Amino acid sequence: MRDQLKLHAARLAGKSLRNLAADRAEIAPLVAAGWKVNLARHYLDTASEAELLEGGGKTGLDEAARRLFGGEIVNPSEGRPALHWALRAGSALSGEAETVRQSVLPALAFAEKVRAGEVRTAKGERFKAVLHIGIGGSDFGPRLIADAFEDKADPAITLKFAANVDPYDLDRALAGLDPASTLVIGVSKSFATEETLYNLNRARTWLEAALGDAASQHLGLVTANPAKATAWLGGRAAHLFDMPLSVGGRFSLWSAASLACMISLGPDVFRAILKGAAEMDAHARTAPLSDNVPMRLALLDYWNASVREAPMRVLLAYANRLRMLPTYLQQLEMESNGKSVGPTGQSVPPPTAPAIWGGEGSVGQHSYHQWLHQGSQAVPCEFILAADRSRDAEGLSTLTSHALAQAEVLANGRSLAEVEAEEPGLPPGVAPQKVHAGGRPSTVLSHAAFGPEAFGSLLAMYEHRTYFSGHLWGLNPFDQWGVERGKTMAARLRPALSAPDTASDPATAALIRMIT
Repeated sequence: MRDQLKLHAARLAGKSLRNLAADRAEIAPLVAAGWKVNLARHYLDTASEAELLEGGGKTGLDEAARRLFGGEIVNPSEGRPALHWALRAGSALSGEAETVRQSVLPALAFAEKVRAGEVRTAKGERFKAVLHIGIGGSDFGPRLIADAFEDKADPAITLKFAANVDPYDLDRALAGLDPASTLVIGVSKSFATEETLYNLNRARTWLEAALGDAASQHLGLVTANPAKATAWLGGRAAHLFDMPLSVGGRFSLWSAASLACMISLGPDVFRAILKGAAEMDAHARTAPLSDNVPMRLALLDYWNASVREAPMRVLLAYANRLRMLPTYLQQLEMESNGKSVGPTGQSVPPPTAPAIWGGEGSVGQHSYHQWLHQGSQAVPCEFILAADRSRDAEGLSTLTSHALAQAEVLANGRSLAEVEAEEPGLPPGVAPQKVHAGGRPSTVLSHAAFGPEAFGSLLAMYEHRTYFSGHLWGLNPFDQWGVERGKTMAARLRPALSAPDTASDPATAALIRMIT
């Protein structure tokens, strides 16, 4: 597929993106779960897009969807299915998928009881604060949800997060909290994550100093390893919740891992998020390739990263509620598909997952957009317009106009002739500095009524896009050997911090001497 697509890419390389987009401007956007997706501003035309769709079909994208939603083993490294989608299913499933679906229900029920005052502190009072401790997928997703819908949070319950092993992160989170009224929620699938256990140990000590053995009543643990969690508790009872083994960490925000958000925002908000995700699941499972949003965006990723060899994709979220989305997607996409070897040990020859970065519009326009417009690299951008229509209309209009203007200038640029015509009499040498090369492709995603359901469907879309992209590249998106190696090396290196000469690598030994 790639060789034939390379010919199209070479043919289109010298074309004007402005003209290509004009030819495609009237093509109807892709639509799924209330989201509309416009792909006009890419280096594609009718022939190349047809080739891309045909090639994608031949790889078996439809079969990949069937295997995922059929509960087949799609994570060969661990011999497991990937059942994160089952957590948001609206009706009963069968077998392991139904067990996964049921696993989130106790957390929702518990959250309702905490909010209603039925679950109380060791002193018989209402909880006034929740501290969420986790890292990676056990932190990014819940933190994204909490930030996106902060305005829906119960004002009587303070929500804090701690993830980093840097002691100041937990110190910052604990500042102002009273252990007698705080519920600490620890999330670790294996219950062996070093950073999470470090912070949990410190939080437990903080609770015990005030509450003694009753501190366990202030602990909620979410894990796939309840035996290890129980051993950590020393036989004392705490609130335990399941994180299914067939749900990967970076796909776990739909699970009890988001218990803190369920308490803060309320189960109804969380159920709405699940409902929106289920709607995108139905689309991903049933829509034909030509109309299937996550499949089409996966093919676009293949086109831009593997065929046109663009090393990055920049995410520009023109919605304050989504300001943390780029950080979340960095883990989802780059940890899932940041690989060059497939599950059978075969090398994957083309460039695979691009680096994801970006931020919040229009804030980014006053920093890195300069690089996007006039830097030496032309990288694809992805605009998300998800206006909260309940807010000030003038501000929303300004926000939207800025997003559309950025996309237009990135694509069309500004020629020297245009600069000289629009700004006559510029000092020598200034006019060339105002030229914009253009030719920067972009995708625009929009939703007319953004809220929890739209949020859920958007995140589910990115999950399926990641899975389908991994399929196109011949990768397993559900393992992360690169992450595991770093953990192993950290454990080996710790003794050398007090004895640099014992470090096996001379450069590392020199660094230890430098920093100690």
